[in-house]
Amino acid sequence: MNRTIERMAVVGTGILGAQIAMLGAHAGYSVKIYDPREGAFGETYEKLYNDIKTKGVEKPLVPWDKWESCRQTIHATSNLDEAVSDAQLVIEAVPENEDLKKKVFTDLGAKTPAGCILATNSSSMPVSRFENACGRPERCLNIHFYFPLQGVNMVDIMGGSKTTADVIETGVEWIRSIGCIPLTVKKEILGFCFNRIWRSIKREALYMWGNDFVDFMDIDRAWMVFTGTKEGPFALMDKVGLDVVHDIEMVYAEDSKDPRDLPPEALKKKIAAGELGVKSGKGFYSYPDPEFLQGDFLTPKK
Repeated sequence: MNRTIERMAVVGTGILGAQIAMLGAHAGYSVKIYDPREGAFGETYEKLYNDIKTKGVEKPLVPWDKWESCRQTIHATSNLDEAVSDAQLVIEAVPENEDLKKKVFTDLGAKTPAGCILATNSSSMPVSRFENACGRPERCLNIHFYFPLQGVNMVDIMGGSKTTADVIETGVEWIRSIGCIPLTVKKEILGFCFNRIWRSIKREALYMWGNDFVDFMDIDRAWMVFTGTKEGPFALMDKVGLDVVHDIEMVYAEDSKDPRDLPPEALKKKIAAGELGVKSGKGFYSYPDPEFLQGDFLTPKK
C-alpha cells in the first residue's frame, strides 16, 4: 500500500507521546520526537518499559524484542524546528492546557510544511478550540490514544470545524497502519468516543472516593471482578497521571459550568502532595509494586 504519510513527529515526550513515537517507529515511519528538555524521551522510555514489564504484559503492541531497535530509530531532539521541518504528520502530546496547545499549534503552523497534518492527542478538547492558531484549520485533527503499548489499541479520531474529508481519511489510514483501531467521531463532541464513556465512570469513582462513600480499592476490586480486567479506575488514573486527570476533569467542568463536574478536593490534595501516580512513584497506589497486582487483592478474606 502506498502511504500518504512517511515522516511524522511527536511534540511532547510524556507517557502517551513516547508510545505514539514507538508505534510509528515499529510501523516503519521516520519518527522525530521533541521535548525542550534533553534526555526526556529516554527517561520516559525506561519508565514505560519497566511499568509494562512489571504488569506482566506478554505481548505488547510493539514486541519486546523490537523495543530497543525502535527506540534507536526515533530521533529525539530539543529543537522544534529540527523535529517538524519536514514532517507530514505532527501529533502534539503536551499537557491538557488549552493556552499551551494554542501556542504549540501557532508554532507548528509557522514551522511545518504547508501540507502537514496537525493533530492533537488531547484527552478531551476538540481541536476546533485551537485550529485557527496554526492558520490551516482544514488540516487539523483530534487523534487521541489510550495505552497502546499495553494493547489498548483504539484511537479516537475527530475533525475540527473545517477539516477536509481527505485529511480524516488519511488519519484513519495512518491509525490502521500502526496496528490500531480508529474510532471515528462523525461530529464534534467533548471527549470524543470512548474517552467520554470512560469519563462518566471516572467522575463517579472520584465522587464516591472523594466524599468518603467507598474506599478506592473496593471500587477497583468491583470493576476488576465485573469486567475481568487487571486494573480498576483508580489504577488507570494513576497510569494517566493524577495531575492530568485533574486537568481533564476541569475541561468538562468549565464546559458544563456544573459544580458537580469539578474534581474533588481530595484529588487536589494528593496532587499538591506530589502524589501523581506511576510517574511519581505514588498516587492512589505505591509503585512499582501496587496492591492491585498482588495475588491476594481479589481473594476473599476469612
